[in-house]
Amino acid sequence: MAAAARTALVLVALLQMTAVAVVRASHVVYPELQSLEAKQVDGTLRTGYHFQPPKHWINGPMYYKGLYHLFYQYNPKGAVWGNIVWAHSVSTDLIDWTALEPGIYPSKTFDVKGCWSGSATVLPSGVPAIMYTGIDPDERQVQNVAYPVNLSDPYLREWYKPDYNPIIDPDSGINASAFRDPTTAWYGPDGHWRLLVGSKVGMKGLAVLYRSRDFRNWVKAHHPFHSAQTGMWECPDFFPVAVAAEEGGSSGQNRRRHHYRRGVDTAALRDAAVAEEVKYVLKVSLDLTRYEYYTVGRYDHATDRYVPDAAFQDNDFGLRYDYGDFYASKSFYDPAKSRRIVWGWANESDTVPDDRQKGWAGIQAIPRKLWLSPDGKQLVQWPVEEVETLRGKHVNVSDKVIKNGNYFEVTGFKPVQSDVELAFAIKDLSKAEKFDPSWRTDAQALCKKLGSDVKGGVGPFGLWVLASGDLKERTAVFFRVFKSNDSSHVVLMCNDPTRSSYESKIYRPTFAGFVDVDIAKNKQIALRTLIDHSVVESFGARGKTCILTRVYPRKAIGDDAHLFVFNNGDSDVKITNLDAWEMKTPKMNTQQ
Repeated sequence: MAAAARTALVLVALLQMTAVAVVRASHVVYPELQSLEAKQVDGTLRTGYHFQPPKHWINGPMYYKGLYHLFYQYNPKGAVWGNIVWAHSVSTDLIDWTALEPGIYPSKTFDVKGCWSGSATVLPSGVPAIMYTGIDPDERQVQNVAYPVNLSDPYLREWYKPDYNPIIDPDSGINASAFRDPTTAWYGPDGHWRLLVGSKVGMKGLAVLYRSRDFRNWVKAHHPFHSAQTGMWECPDFFPVAVAAEEGGSSGQNRRRHHYRRGVDTAALRDAAVAEEVKYVLKVSLDLTRYEYYTVGRYDHATDRYVPDAAFQDNDFGLRYDYGDFYASKSFYDPAKSRRIVWGWANESDTVPDDRQKGWAGIQAIPRKLWLSPDGKQLVQWPVEEVETLRGKHVNVSDKVIKNGNYFEVTGFKPVQSDVELAFAIKDLSKAEKFDPSWRTDAQALCKKLGSDVKGGVGPFGLWVLASGDLKERTAVFFRVFKSNDSSHVVLMCNDPTRSSYESKIYRPTFAGFVDVDIAKNKQIALRTLIDHSVVESFGARGKTCILTRVYPRKAIGDDAHLFVFNNGDSDVKITNLDAWEMKTPKMNTQQ
């Protein structure tokens, strides 16, 4: 199969979030607002290099014949959820994007009330097949398929829907109002296609498995592929990852050890030997909490059972791609660079009237390369390398010590649209505060309790981004180190936007996650933060913990935005090296 025909399209679900509630409802329709055309687009807080359409409501990708295709759910008539179509943009580099006409929109009985999320699979013939959820006249969620009209068109502008849709109906054992978001299909060694659909029974989230020989007639498996007591599972994603080989192995193993960061195409699972060598990732989006979590484990093709490794919590306390405002993510295999890329969606955190006023709502996170860590304990993510082509004016700070209660400003560039990489060295870990084991299950509550202004032993230390010159307005990205009873250390990473604005109606919780790093080994930790007007996207310890936050400053806008490094811990920290770049603005969805 040609490399360009071995990829998975991703479509990420759009989910509406209210401005004040912790639990945010999905698919909230505002009849009075959903078709109100934006009279103008306010660019004050509009992002510069994060993907978004020219205006209105947004919220995935595929590689085909030299082009990356991003199909995403979009309201072409307003800045709130409703009137959803599959919008379509293309790029050669994941940076510059050109907008095309919508790829799919409600037009048939089986999707007359909406075209919701899905995925796509490129068949052995090289034909991409989009699987998506449609809403029929009885409000049932059904699964449909669509194909390109013209395969010779690399832009894939037009799609048709066969009349034999829907290809998967909810049977009597399925909740027809909770049955959506089909995954990329994979072809097993036994000659059957398989895909998963998200669903629930009571409070049990389900990944329902379907099999097919011809990609047209699908049969539900007798048992769920996997389930957990977490509420509805949306946007499931299932894919293989390479495993680092053991030290001291054969020459072939040694070669593989250096290639574990490479992605694995689901098409490779046709080979039974490959299917046995890899690990598998199951990610689900939780409708109740608006968070995601993932597990890594083993998959038995013969029994169609997925079993997470014992080290992974299989519940809403499990590991996440991102501990911030990041939802409905989906991955795809990029054959051009042999990598797996994950792309998530971040909604607005301000109010619906604000969205209407500014004329746009929702962005995509920066696409991230994803791989399994060498120890197999977690996934690691890092912004795709193409982002670095946007780097412009550069400043550097090295070997600068920051004592307790001190801070300094990084000057000489415009930080409102920037990329900042730095490493902290900690002088004295003995000053770390004692860690209460009960904190382990709720990093977010711990960060809220011990924020960036609460002095500690080792930390808080980090960045104040999108800050006003007087520091009355700022967003904190920081670390705090604790000491456990067994003398090991626990590292907390936080994004704290509680002082990012004085607008009381804005939803701005602290976000936090723990970082799996042996900080006592070299007493250092790295941080990378992408700053883009109203989004702060941070990567701790080279991508082990990631947090995206939406912020809405009122003073720290444009040239009035500043960047500071601070330390509110008793232990001195040193900036061993800090590199910061202004980021250029790419071509973002100009019409072809």
